[in-house]
Amino acid sequence: MRIENSFVPVRGVGEKTERRLWREGITHWDDFEPSSVGDVQGDNIIDYIDRARDRLAAGDTAFFDRAFPSGSRWRLYENFRANACFFDIETTGLDARHNDVTTVSFHRAGETTTLVRGEDLTREAVRRELDAADLLVSFNGKRFDVPFLERSFDLDIAQPHLDVMYPCRQLDLTGGLKAIEEEIGIERDRPDISGRDAVRLWHAYERGDEDALDTLVSYNRADTVNLKSLLDTVTRRLHESVFVSDTEQR
Repeated sequence: MRIENSFVPVRGVGEKTERRLWREGITHWDDFEPSSVGDVQGDNIIDYIDRARDRLAAGDTAFFDRAFPSGSRWRLYENFRANACFFDIETTGLDARHNDVTTVSFHRAGETTTLVRGEDLTREAVRRELDAADLLVSFNGKRFDVPFLERSFDLDIAQPHLDVMYPCRQLDLTGGLKAIEEEIGIERDRPDISGRDAVRLWHAYERGDEDALDTLVSYNRADTVNLKSLLDTVTRRLHESVFVSDTEQR
């Protein structure tokens, strides 16, 4: 599913109208003819397509993040996957007022960067990694990772952000990241390590155990790499359930 297949960002166009257009063979902006809908709706769709073509050519992720309904924002991924940044944090606890960020990993364009507290984990380094991305991707990051980073490093993180937890729920994939990975067949080298272990590993490192830091970093990096595999699977399944099943009826 690509942005160019979508009509739901248009004012007055809901999923029912979009699916009717698809069933009639109008599966891309290039296929649209105003005569397929009423005059007002046709004008709205043409106006949107004209503006959207310019914004897509400009790589304006924020335009589409604002335009798409929240339940359809997963459709941005295919267009912006090349510079999507998958990120995840580890902390010493759940409360940003009293706990610290220990490691942050960023996975983009096949490369993974991990910043470590006391070494290179600074406000400037986090800001640089986030600003380099067109689309941020996390799991439960809107409720946890982003507020934690904003409070800990005095940041305002406003980039378009796809939290994969919500598209997962659309497919009845619930629970934590590792539980969902297991359900869909994504494997980990160390499936026995949990978020609670991440806190223990950090404290072991503070006591001088360098191997504990290596294990923690490996765990944190796996979260971001596996998150890409998860999103690839989720967007494919959503595409098949939302788009392919309807167009195949033609």
